[in-house]
Order: sequence, then structure tokens, then C-alpha cells
Amino acid sequence: MQELSLPPFDYKVTQSGENLLIWDILRRKQVVLTPEEWVRQHVVHYLIDHLGYPKSLLSLERGHAYNKRQKRTDLCAFDAAGKPLLLVECKRPSVPLTSAVAMQIGTYNQTIGAPLLLVTNGVQHFCWRVHTLSRTNQALSFIPTYAEALELLAVARPE
Repeated sequence: MQELSLPPFDYKVTQSGENLLIWDILRRKQVVLTPEEWVRQHVVHYLIDHLGYPKSLLSLERGHAYNKRQKRTDLCAFDAAGKPLLLVECKRPSVPLTSAVAMQIGTYNQTIGAPLLLVTNGVQHFCWRVHTLSRTNQALSFIPTYAEALELLAVARPE
């Protein structure tokens, strides 16, 4: 698999027939190791191991309805109350992160309502904060830690 700009992690890969499988710590099972899955697994481990996101508050490939069509998000992080915090869209490393990719995650977020969005192909990463009331986005030069994301959420959704 291609080297990514995310930190390496201790992964378990096995062969099953013609497929390589990787152990997914969130779904707790082996999944087919595609280039997109390679990116997704790196992002999961980066969020948990380096940015402090609790494993129990991450959800992979969660289904949601948009325009009466069933869609799946790659990864969503939640706060302790179960509110969406960070929505992630992963692409294989060879896929450029274009405005169409940003539009895809923006469309998904219309039904999810996460204040933070991240698109990545494992080599490049773009993160931004969504200001729902003003209908604007603010590009971030970093991927927030879990603590920083909670602070942003508190500002975005004052009690």
C-alpha cells in the first residue's frame, strides 16, 4: 500500500483468497484492504492515537438518508452526548481532493450537522469549520484534537 502523510500505526493484514484483509478496530472484524480503506484506517488510528478522539465515539460507514436516497459517511466522530462533531470523507490516495469532494461531504453534512468537516486522500487533508447560522465555512490549517473540537462545538452550540 502507498505511504501516506499520516503517522504509521500497528496494523494486522492477512490474506484471504485473492483479497488482503485489514483488522478494523471499530467494526471489530477483518475488512477488504482497498486503497480507500487504507486511508480510512490511518485516519481512525490518527484520531484515536494522536488527537485523543475516544474510540467509542467514532462510527464508520454510518448510513443516512439524503433526498430519499441512502448514503454512507466514511467516518463520524461524536461528542459524549451523541451529537456529530467531525465528519470525515476518505478517498483513495490517487483521487484528487477537488471541489466535487468538498461538495459531497457538504451535502452529507446537510443531514448530519457536524460543525467540523475533513476530507482526505491520506496525502492531503482539508479541514474546515461549518458556521451553520451564517452559512459560511472557515478553512482550518490543522485537524482539531478532540478537546479542541469540543471547544469549537461549545462555541457553535451555546447552551
